[in-house]
Amino acid sequence: MADFKVVLSDPKTGKAYNVAATGVAANSFIGKSIGQEISAAPLGFEGYTIKITGASDKNGTPARQSLPISGRRRSLLRGGVGFKPVMEGQRRRKMIRGSEITADFVQINAIVSEYGSKTLEQYFAPESEPEPEPQAEE
Repeated sequence: MADFKVVLSDPKTGKAYNVAATGVAANSFIGKSIGQEISAAPLGFEGYTIKITGASDKNGTPARQSLPISGRRRSLLRGGVGFKPVMEGQRRRKMIRGSEITADFVQINAIVSEYGSKTLEQYFAPESEPEPEPQAEE
């Protein structure tokens, strides 16, 4: 069974939230690709639609949208996800993952594309405990 950490970004507020996806919620990501939009209902956000923007595996290897496979490959990169060139024209062979989400991934990055009735701040607000009533003095 796969477990993912989903980093959900809210473009309206500029905040990012960490969501643990286990069981059915994790299975809703498997087989999807970077760039796809899916319903956030399995994560507990009714009415929300999220877009997968990136991912990485247990080694920190990033997923690249331009590689339409589910495994890891050593590719010659000239920039973009997985390699930032220092000099103009620099290329390097780097290990990257394909864009298809598998059970090997640990973190999935996503952004909200459609909002539901409740805001994300309401979902992530800390549950406050009721304050104890002051006791009357004798």
